[in-house]
Amino acid sequence: MRSSGADRYLATLRIVSTKGKCPVRLFDTRRQAIVPLDPGPVVTLYTCGITPYDATHLGHASVYMGYDVLQRRLRDLGYETRCVRNVTDVDDDLLRKARELGMHYLDLAAAEVARFDDDMIALGMIPSWSEPRATSAMAEIRSMIAILLEKGHAYESGGSVYFDVSTKEDFGQISGYDRQTMLALADERGGNINDPNKRNQLDFILWQRSAADEPSWDALWGAGRPGWHIECSALAMRELGDTIDIHGGGTDLIFPHHECEAAQTEAVTGQRFVGIWMHQAMVRMDGEKMSKSLGNLVFVSDLRKSYDVRAIRLAISANHYRTSWEWSDQIMPKAAGRLQQWLASVGCKDDGGETLEAVRVALDNDLDTPAAVKIIDEAAAFGHDVGKAASLLGIDLINP
Repeated sequence: MRSSGADRYLATLRIVSTKGKCPVRLFDTRRQAIVPLDPGPVVTLYTCGITPYDATHLGHASVYMGYDVLQRRLRDLGYETRCVRNVTDVDDDLLRKARELGMHYLDLAAAEVARFDDDMIALGMIPSWSEPRATSAMAEIRSMIAILLEKGHAYESGGSVYFDVSTKEDFGQISGYDRQTMLALADERGGNINDPNKRNQLDFILWQRSAADEPSWDALWGAGRPGWHIECSALAMRELGDTIDIHGGGTDLIFPHHECEAAQTEAVTGQRFVGIWMHQAMVRMDGEKMSKSLGNLVFVSDLRKSYDVRAIRLAISANHYRTSWEWSDQIMPKAAGRLQQWLASVGCKDDGGETLEAVRVALDNDLDTPAAVKIIDEAAAFGHDVGKAASLLGIDLINP
């Protein structure tokens, strides 16, 4: 006898499976709707990676785990996935932290990337198809800027190169924000809206002069270093082509980062840059989003000292990727208890096939991991083996 949760989702499965197409549906930030994913045999994904100046916190883990579970379901459906996660190894924050520590910025980046990779491996994340670094893409970045200048989408001023947002009538298409909201967020997130060299306060840096102690590369418009947004555009196009099936990161990247990324990329190619923009809601602590700048962080490496990494995945999976959630000291003990209940089901006579099908449908429905967790909870309580279903969430109940 299966659970009512499995019954409900299996009923949905029968409807979806008759369509003969990829059943996965995801919320697209640009269209503000849950839309079908209609990929080719290879699904391309790009997620903005870390700026490596501190350790991996739960906010990072939540974003990358969302992409991990999505890839598991797509591979379960028979698709090949190519997920690129960049490393922003030249950036204002990284350079500032390296200066404070008296370190070379690449030495700091290497140390933090190693810590990050250790956390990702411990959490059982599917390895990225590619993990390119921003410093590897200077040729592509300079080429993009040259094209933008030639097409009239960019201009030189005060030794820097800026993107002219007035040349893109659809600027704001990703966020849907009005001008005042965009200005406020740009000001809050390093956009320097009062830069006197700009024609428009929303124009953004493509190339800037480097300070005396910062790295610098030669360019036709003067030695310097790239702006943040152009790095991801160049890396995404180099690794995955002009159009990507799914692109995302945290909701704090919607504006200005992803808005600017889309504007400059589409200005170069003349094509739609991204099929579905998939954004992860913030993990909060003490009422504020968990972030390096605020210092209110829960580090994955610290949690690993006290808890099974599978319990960490379970703690994250209990929350929908589009719903912001608050960290508390009760979360991990609850997740650890849930893991023990799931482990106790392994080896039961029922092979869990119907539970697996129900979890598949839950994930197809905008990656509804909380529903999947509840289905597995009910199945384990009924004495069903939930090992196969749990594996779709990246939780291996057989091999710890």
